[in-house]
Amino acid sequence: MKDSLAAGISKTTRYTIDLERTIDFMGDEGRVYATPELVRDIENTCRNLLLEHLEQGEDSVGTHIDLDHFAPTLLDMWVEITATVTELQGRRATFEVTARDNLEDVAHGRHVRFIVDVNVSAERLKRKAEKVYAS
Repeated sequence: MKDSLAAGISKTTRYTIDLERTIDFMGDEGRVYATPELVRDIENTCRNLLLEHLEQGEDSVGTHIDLDHFAPTLLDMWVEITATVTELQGRRATFEVTARDNLEDVAHGRHVRFIVDVNVSAERLKRKAEKVYAS
């Protein structure tokens, strides 16, 4: 981690709500931003913020999300997700996240990511895979 990683830094990313980001079970008239897609976009925004402040060979994985998604965003609208680092505890980064579309706030919550060494994580996964597929 670089010294620039500190509480208070933030990043805002704008996403266009395309067909793949919407629910389909309410028909074409009911296509709105799907909560799982919102979660994915939040995770990507937080990860990309961290990547700006990590060393080569470091990355992060999501470990917790607490989210209220309280307003619909229609197909072809945009949403801006803002992630702000609120706390750092060792390799654990906590974010406050908000989402706002063209008209209103649509979500807010908290996301936690853990900063990992990519090579160490790969070895850990390899050992687990060997245990799982040993039989």
